[in-house]
Amino acid sequence: MPVVVVESPAKAKTINKYLGPDYTVLASYGHVRDLPPKDGSVDPDHEFAMTWEVGNDSRKHVKAIADALKEDNALILATDPDREGEAISWHLQEALTKRRSIKKDTPVSRVTFNAITKDAVTEAMQNPREVDMPLVEAYLARRALDYLVGFNLSPVLWRKLPGAKSAGRVQSVCLRLIVEREMEIEAFKPVEYWSVRALFETPRGQTYEARLVTLAGKKLDKHDLSNITQAELAVQAITSRALSVTSVEAKPAARNPSAPFMTSTLQQEASRKFGMGARHAMQVAQRLYEAGYITYMRTDGIDMAPEAVAATRDAIKDRYGDDYVPDSPRIYKNKAKNAQEAHECIRPTDMSRDAKALKVTDEDQRRLYDLIWKRTIACQMAAARLERTTVEIGSDDGQVGLRATGQVVMFDGFMRVYEEGRDDVADDDEKRLPQIMQGDPARFAKTSLKDQFNKADDKAAILSDNESVLALQHHTQPPPRYTEATLVKRMEELGIGRPSTYASIVTTIQDREYVRKDKNRLIPEEKGRIVTIFLLNFFRQYVGYEFTANLEEELDDVSAGDRDYKDLLGKFWRDFSAAIGETSELRISEVLDKLDEALAPQLYPPREDGSDPRICPKCGTGQLHLKTSRTGGFVGCGNYPECTYTRPIAGEGAEGDERLLGEDAGDEIWLKSGRFGPYVQRGEPTPENKKPPRASLPRGWSKDDMDLEKALTLLSLPRQIGEHPEGGMISSNFGRFGPYLMHQLADEAKPVYANLKDPNDVFEIGMNRAVELLAEKRANPGRGRRAAAKPLKELGEHPDGGAMQVLDGRYGPYVKWEKVNATIPKDIKPEDVTQEMAIELVNERAAKKGTKKKAAPKKKPAAKKTTKKAAS
Repeated sequence: MPVVVVESPAKAKTINKYLGPDYTVLASYGHVRDLPPKDGSVDPDHEFAMTWEVGNDSRKHVKAIADALKEDNALILATDPDREGEAISWHLQEALTKRRSIKKDTPVSRVTFNAITKDAVTEAMQNPREVDMPLVEAYLARRALDYLVGFNLSPVLWRKLPGAKSAGRVQSVCLRLIVEREMEIEAFKPVEYWSVRALFETPRGQTYEARLVTLAGKKLDKHDLSNITQAELAVQAITSRALSVTSVEAKPAARNPSAPFMTSTLQQEASRKFGMGARHAMQVAQRLYEAGYITYMRTDGIDMAPEAVAATRDAIKDRYGDDYVPDSPRIYKNKAKNAQEAHECIRPTDMSRDAKALKVTDEDQRRLYDLIWKRTIACQMAAARLERTTVEIGSDDGQVGLRATGQVVMFDGFMRVYEEGRDDVADDDEKRLPQIMQGDPARFAKTSLKDQFNKADDKAAILSDNESVLALQHHTQPPPRYTEATLVKRMEELGIGRPSTYASIVTTIQDREYVRKDKNRLIPEEKGRIVTIFLLNFFRQYVGYEFTANLEEELDDVSAGDRDYKDLLGKFWRDFSAAIGETSELRISEVLDKLDEALAPQLYPPREDGSDPRICPKCGTGQLHLKTSRTGGFVGCGNYPECTYTRPIAGEGAEGDERLLGEDAGDEIWLKSGRFGPYVQRGEPTPENKKPPRASLPRGWSKDDMDLEKALTLLSLPRQIGEHPEGGMISSNFGRFGPYLMHQLADEAKPVYANLKDPNDVFEIGMNRAVELLAEKRANPGRGRRAAAKPLKELGEHPDGGAMQVLDGRYGPYVKWEKVNATIPKDIKPEDVTQEMAIELVNERAAKKGTKKKAAPKKKPAAKKTTKKAAS
């Protein structure tokens, strides 16, 4: 009875169902070995020898497999069909051989299947092979490179840039993309331009819009009308002339469907359509794959198996009819250079099963499956047939020309099922035009453009007297910040990273606090900027887009068996170790001077008054310099500590810049920003007063609305409301957890605190209400002054025992399991958390805290019982 090993218990359960009682199916729970995070785990002096260690959490899983092999002397490695899966199989074989669980007569085979279906699993079992060593060597090369870069470069960052956390071979290049996009946005100078449109009607009374394309006999480019004067003249030129339709041209057009999903396009579309982060999308796809609903979800491939194409065409015919099935199947070619890593596209395993027929309760799984099913169906459907119409309108003298465009869908084809989302705003040339004939007079419509004029309240606009011609002011826009979807797309275009790494890279730079996500857009933090500028100045080659992409291609050559991985590592290490050595000798002051010089155009842009941008705006004498702190880089005055002026590296007026609000009793009152948010401060630190009074802005208070009066109100806190009837002063204030009341009776050992719901109550609550709230608090103090939180969702038992719940905490929703609290990612709603997702979150958190190691021994009998059950 052979022992079959897969990664996850969910996958083991599905496969066990297909293989039956003749096999023992066990899970490795992911990677079983890793490089210890210490010096020497990769040794360049001994041909890059790598020291591996079985993780604490993995030991029991390796033991379970070893115990099973005592009874069944045959091992089948059935991990995922990619580089990571091949590496897990290799690690298992190595670890079990080291334990002497694999003997000389133990047959070890490797099987792969792209989908967890009965047919795919059965066929895989009939075609075993050995572990693919070129694929393993590509994995070893990547792990060695990542270790050598991270373990040698990160300490340089720690020493030279306090607050920097780490650097990575691909992570730092990804961070560079985000930082450079932000610098583009900051350097962007908007340009004013105007557009002019007119509303016409046909002789039959139907209206249509046209835009101005020719003025004074010359073709207009988008930005040619650059001010209001030119726009007024354009409006006047249109309204003062008789216009007619000079040509009507209708052209047939076809729109073909998008290729089926590979990893990157699935992540992009899930982000566009559902706002799913790359990591979350892959977690959901993993669960669909393990349940046998879709093919493997980490792939560069877009081709489909012939039987899948045939099944898709049959499903189209059954659901939509013969007209929607093209004469011949659509063939999509893989982009990946390396065929060993280019698996089939991501598609349903059963094309007759749509989302309604799916037996899942998780809404995200249903939505993602629906997306994959529709994309797969659409990719084999007939093209949509369109008719695109262009109407040219002009004056007799040829001085004015306008154009109306529109299109009509003659046959919807694949669009009946699915249309790909867009990262940019769709233009409005896709609306339908009424019937317009060449030679028709172009009369201004009786209906008005006044509604559009009124909606343009954030921009200048000109409306003609007849209300049928409208000129609108626009400004050119900076390039948009990256979303996770557009970042993955850009990384793919540049050849940076691979499908299995996109999600983890984007997650890592957020976890390191180099980048934050706001309204689904990625914004670099100050420490992320300073790390990027440092790397660009001292390790430019290693954060180069072309260098990183070329290295990825060389690694692909290793996996194809065309390059020796140790030669690749040797070539990389020679130059990289030299660069590390040179930089290690530099003093922090030298590094900061170099960065200050490199960042000068951004840090010290010209001031409107023409004064020296390096002169401190606070003391007027000090020179501004780049400085570093634990929270990142900032600009500070050279006269410190006499002058304490600071501002972020984003420039004057940026968020975090200081603002003088006024004076009170001889003290300057400042609005500043710190690591915990904006605050007001009375005066500046001096040798006699090292900690001047300060107060954080309460939740809901905008720093843009702060003035001297509000600042003084905050600095006057705590507010004394009055004497309690039983003695003692009642006061109100803001604390770490929000607004509160405080009071202490003579016989009480500690003060009593009562929470206030409304921040304004701190300033407005009266004596009667305060006494009432304090009385309620004394009558119901609660355990630890807080009642137990009611679960938002019950998630059942953890595999190691103990209930899991979703709770709402002070810092947002989280999963609770025994003593482990795991924060739920911001892009996941609490009600969407599934049991599988919760297990992954708490296990990850427990591994970081080390708590799971303590909890596991209690539950050993239960775990043993489960293993026996799976083996039967």
